[in-house]
Amino acid sequence: MTKPKELFFFFGINDPATFKSKLGSDIKPLVTNTNQLLPNSTNAPVTAVNIAFSQTGLQALNVTDSLQDDNFAIGQFKNATDLGDDGTGNWVPGFKGTKIHGVFLLAANDVQDIDSELANIQQILGDSINEIYRLSGAARPGNEQGHEHFGYLDGVSNPAVQGFDDGTRPQPDPIAAGKIIVGADGDTSNRPDWATGGSFLVFRQLQQKVPEFNKFVEDHALDVPGLSPKENVDLFGARLIGRWKSGAPIDLAPLRDDPDLGMNRTRNNNFTYAHPEIPGFDVLSNQTRCPFSAHIRKTRPRATLGAETGPANDHHIIRAGIPYGPEVTDAEAASNKSSTDPSLERGLAFVAYQANITSGFKFIQQSWVDNEQFPSIVPNITANTTGVDPIIGRDATKRTDAPRVITGTDPLNTNRSFTLDSEFVISRGGEYFFSPPISALSGRLAV
Repeated sequence: MTKPKELFFFFGINDPATFKSKLGSDIKPLVTNTNQLLPNSTNAPVTAVNIAFSQTGLQALNVTDSLQDDNFAIGQFKNATDLGDDGTGNWVPGFKGTKIHGVFLLAANDVQDIDSELANIQQILGDSINEIYRLSGAARPGNEQGHEHFGYLDGVSNPAVQGFDDGTRPQPDPIAAGKIIVGADGDTSNRPDWATGGSFLVFRQLQQKVPEFNKFVEDHALDVPGLSPKENVDLFGARLIGRWKSGAPIDLAPLRDDPDLGMNRTRNNNFTYAHPEIPGFDVLSNQTRCPFSAHIRKTRPRATLGAETGPANDHHIIRAGIPYGPEVTDAEAASNKSSTDPSLERGLAFVAYQANITSGFKFIQQSWVDNEQFPSIVPNITANTTGVDPIIGRDATKRTDAPRVITGTDPLNTNRSFTLDSEFVISRGGEYFFSPPISALSGRLAV
């Protein structure tokens, strides 16, 4: 649902009987199907609509079938420490506990269209639901559209999926559809028939401390010969992320941004970190092009762990997030400090789809992002430590003020360490959901 405005409307179910009746008769026709979202669709909706349910939401509807995913079953609130969150003190109150039963996702070109569709849904469901929380997302303005609040082009690194990749974004090793879609080829779990065609949806509200991040990047500019001071600042930021702000991967543009590459959808995701064309290049030791600690390499290691479809790499998600909150104010930029005014909070409404949360999002976050020794197979790293993901990584087993140390970021000395003494992304909580196939809305979930 790639539209510039989006609303996440989290609700509880008060009257299951009425809700189920309306779900099948009135809500199902509103839910957008895949064909409506194809580029040449003649039936594209003004406002796209989707719905997903938490484990407690399914239980409220008396759906007791096991979906064979332990983390979905217990909910994200009990997963907080496993995800590196500093407890749940920073969580939005609505995400604490298990009271959220479901979420409506509404996307449109204009907020007014979203508001109109939500009003329609609320009128249909009436008192059978209650609002628990809502979060509005929007593409950033002007040339920043498509970029998250730190300024880097987002949504580029999703893997190709067999049977769904149309060939316009070539990249190696398309993954089996069953890694994302329940019941599709490659999904080895024993799920109930009604769930076939659905997908698990992970939602996370991630606050971004933009002025603090910008100041950290400026203060740690690299000193690569031949680059201007501004280029050395930009290079340090790009090596934290693994991409330049244009979207060009540093693995293909290691020293300077290449905006043409960043805009080229046939090239900006077509790399593996291996460079057989470079004599003597070893993907397990050479960090001159991309650090092992870089955000996009921590979250999708590619050839660092072998083939994308191999067992070590068999952990995949499709991300579909959107920024929320306003642009940085002049006062924030001048002070290098984020405002404490709640109306000025900004960040990313993180959304990820997968056929198994345990081996998808949860594994990536816990075993790769938050693991300072990942990838542990890599030799010649100081103390065998790459550090946690500098953007979203955190070791929850350490004290909350413990500094995070990363290596690999300086291409002239990849053993050099950098200390991140503050967090640039703060978890505000979230929940795990199952986005069912449309057929289930008048089938198993409505009976």
